[in-house]
Amino acid sequence: MPMAPPPDLSSLSLAEIVQAMEAQKLPPVAHWHPTHCGDSEMRIARDGTWFHQDSPITRPAMVRLFSTILRREPDGRHVLVTPVEKLDIAVEDAAFVATTLKAEGQGQNGRLVFQLNTGDLVAAGPEHPLRFVEGEDGPRPYLQVRDGLEALIARPVYYELAERALVGDDDVPGVWSDGAFFPLTGTATA
Repeated sequence: MPMAPPPDLSSLSLAEIVQAMEAQKLPPVAHWHPTHCGDSEMRIARDGTWFHQDSPITRPAMVRLFSTILRREPDGRHVLVTPVEKLDIAVEDAAFVATTLKAEGQGQNGRLVFQLNTGDLVAAGPEHPLRFVEGEDGPRPYLQVRDGLEALIARPVYYELAERALVGDDDVPGVWSDGAFFPLTGTATA
């Protein structure tokens, strides 16, 4: 059965976004513990492009499908897992890229919803915190997606966050989402 195309975030209301997030069903990969079988010969580049044997995977539906069986192990490795096999996958930076932002409300009543390069929707908040790491090329913002998997926030989306942070009333530049405050540097507080 083919996967549905990702929603157009800009055309959805907050209520429709919440409904779409609740409808996202993922396989129970945390409960699958098969024997390690080897290397998948796959990697996820820093820009979110998926590769198999150094060739890009160009079918978005295939990338979305693989992303549903992606898991991060306690030792930090990334694996693709099914009920019967577990294969390593190389991840250059983060498993996902947050490519679009939908923001509603201001201050403590704000809500930030991100769309990932896989089409998944994630609302930043206590369960999905934002963190900012200083890198050689400037701040690198990340969003916790699920079970240790993160999304690197694309540079244009980071600029949208920075713009929201600069118009806030807080002493420290940052953004609010679902009752949690995320300073543009450091760690979040709920």
